Amino acid sequence: MNPALGRLVAYPFERLAALKAPLTPPPSLRHIALSIGEPKHPPPPFVIQALQQAMGELGSYPATKGLPETRVAAARWLERRFTLPAGTVDAERMVLPVNGTREALFAFVQAVVDPTAPAPLVLMPNPCYQIYEGAAFLAGAEPYYLNTTAENAYLPDLDSVSADTWQRCQVLFLCSPGNPVGAVMSRDYLQRALQLAEQHDFVIAADECYSELYDDELQPPASLLQAAHAMGNTAFRRCMVFHSLSKRSSVPGLRSGFVAGCPELMAQFLLYRTYHGCAMPLPTQRASIVAWNDDAHVTANRALYREKYDRVVPILSEVLDVERPAGGFYLWQKVPGDDVAFTAGLFATQNITVVPGSYLARETAQGNPGTGRIRLSLVASLDECVEAAHRIREFVTRR
Repeated sequence: MNPALGRLVAYPFERLAALKAPLTPPPSLRHIALSIGEPKHPPPPFVIQALQQAMGELGSYPATKGLPETRVAAARWLERRFTLPAGTVDAERMVLPVNGTREALFAFVQAVVDPTAPAPLVLMPNPCYQIYEGAAFLAGAEPYYLNTTAENAYLPDLDSVSADTWQRCQVLFLCSPGNPVGAVMSRDYLQRALQLAEQHDFVIAADECYSELYDDELQPPASLLQAAHAMGNTAFRRCMVFHSLSKRSSVPGLRSGFVAGCPELMAQFLLYRTYHGCAMPLPTQRASIVAWNDDAHVTANRALYREKYDRVVPILSEVLDVERPAGGFYLWQKVPGDDVAFTAGLFATQNITVVPGSYLARETAQGNPGTGRIRLSLVASLDECVEAAHRIREFVTRR
């Protein structure tokens, strides 16, 4: 077996299940799950209709590269959403459909990392999506954690990294809006990352799957492609962005997204994927095309999350110091005492499941940046989120 498998850490939800196993919550309270970032809003009917109408195409093998219409829909959406000039994103050479960002983020690192290089590193925010870490291990690299805390506005401090570390870096993961911190990276920040990539010869993998969930309608998050284009990098050298319909269109089960960026990187990634066996089914592509071509349902979806923050934050603010994030659908909430004990107590007394922050981060010389925090996913219905906020308030008051 690949010895790197032994280095993989149990997924946060496995640890959470073990934590909850000996506990019995009050049966009089319905369970409210604020743990998994799985959107529960109804999917757009026209997406479901397109999926159903295309079921006859299940009799055909899909091409790894995807339908031209799928790539075009993604390319035009990128240009429309991130105010890029028409034709900037070459649908033929710069876009690939993927089965959700999770599998693509993992696969990209396997394709890009050179394990024969001296002590290769994959840099990533801490806390982060655990796929980044696992991808690094299994590609033969070491993860290098960049703590995101209140002191650095929950953004990786790029200028605190030594030149030697940057020289060993092969991939830098960025996530904006961040999971779980909700911080949004400015165009200037992204351009600084690109400057470092050029200087030290590494690739940036920008996880932008939360880009359509943001608090200020007048200030949508920037994209790495947008930042690159603004600084004259119109070929998107060293850039790869990852987008998904899961959060944007509330269809996590569709497993649909795309990767876009540097044509040279994309050609090699396509070669990898032809062997990897991960072509997107044609019905999924048909549904994806209509989803990427429509923006109105995304605006409505974003408004639903904004309403949840409007209702939940004031309730929790009565007993906790709440920071409303700029993007995403999480609250990265500081809690009194130990985050694991808080999570267990909340489940045992209020039948609410959240995730301990320390489960989502890694220990470093500066400590675990998730310690003393929990992640609340505001994916349940509005009524459930409000009810959960009241129960959390009660739990904190009685501690």
